[in-house]
Amino acid sequence: MNESLLRELVPAVIGVLVRRGADFAAAEDAVQDALVEAVRVWPEDPPRDPKGWLVTAAWRKFLDAARADVSRRHREARVEDEPAPGPAAAVDDTLQLYFLCAHPSLTPASAVALTLRAVGGLTTRQIAQAYLVPEATMAQRISRAKRTVSGVRLDRPGDVATVLRVLYLVFNEGYSGDVDLAAEAIRLTRRLAARIDHEEVAGLLALMLLHHARRPARTGPDGRLVPLAEQDRGLWDTRLIAEGVEVLQAALGRDRLGEFQAQAAVAALHADAPTAEETDWVQIVEWYDELVRLTGSPVARLNRAVAVGEADGPRAGLAALAGLDPALPRHTAVTAYLHERDGDLATAARLYAEAARAALSLPERDHLTRQAARLNARLRG
Repeated sequence: MNESLLRELVPAVIGVLVRRGADFAAAEDAVQDALVEAVRVWPEDPPRDPKGWLVTAAWRKFLDAARADVSRRHREARVEDEPAPGPAAAVDDTLQLYFLCAHPSLTPASAVALTLRAVGGLTTRQIAQAYLVPEATMAQRISRAKRTVSGVRLDRPGDVATVLRVLYLVFNEGYSGDVDLAAEAIRLTRRLAARIDHEEVAGLLALMLLHHARRPARTGPDGRLVPLAEQDRGLWDTRLIAEGVEVLQAALGRDRLGEFQAQAAVAALHADAPTAEETDWVQIVEWYDELVRLTGSPVARLNRAVAVGEADGPRAGLAALAGLDPALPRHTAVTAYLHERDGDLATAARLYAEAARAALSLPERDHLTRQAARLNARLRG
């Protein structure tokens, strides 16, 4: 094991935890615990991304310590007599915190933003990107939410729909962001599904499992982003796919369709295709039609345009983009892809380069830059 690499990574990992809300001493303790775990695990199972592994392990250590401290202080405040003999039961109150932050005095959008910041640990910038709004706007929204709940008793938990929205956004940030929160979001959604018989809870759990099953194939050995059509499907986790499909089928059988079930159905169709060429794009378009009907989401409309382009040809896909705001994230990249499919390589190369400049993550920017360079090389040749 490369001990010098570990020493080099420590300051950066501590910095990530501090930016996510940990005080410096607690961050140091969590990183030290993660290093002990690395010494135990890495010789037999070295990670592909050492920094990402350490950040994930350290953040979990910090959360475990913080929850234990909160539970201890709550017990001390409530219990006046000596506790009964025997070991104390383990307490995980994270879901309760999610529900309390989704307070009825807040609008759903403000409750989600506050929970992501206070419990999920996301930065204001990350939350703003998820909501497609400027960072300053999101900062004001979170500040207003804090002022709203500062004078109320947090004894009226919020609704399930708001908590599901928070879990979904935490998973998405963990799935594609700098800090891995995806496993934590899945864990909490499993716990929620065990406590609440709700078809959309099951739909969200299925969606998470199906997306997470593809994660090993999403990046190459060099860290490059691998598009879905080019992924090695042999790397997909068939156990998670089977579980996700089973959970989804049970939810759909209740005939109360919601947006998470519709998204999970799209993911299941991708997972069911042995190859990219065998993907049932016609059914996927139909599920996106349902999703647009349920939500009216511009992101759903954008994804529907991609599916239409695959099912009915690139020009049909370009027509489906009409009316969508060109400033929508990934709009330019999708337009570039459809123009390439239509044979307009010069326009596609220009749009890929434009999309790369606006990309929200380094892997996405690198991927789009390579796409532009590939087409420019063909045009020159």
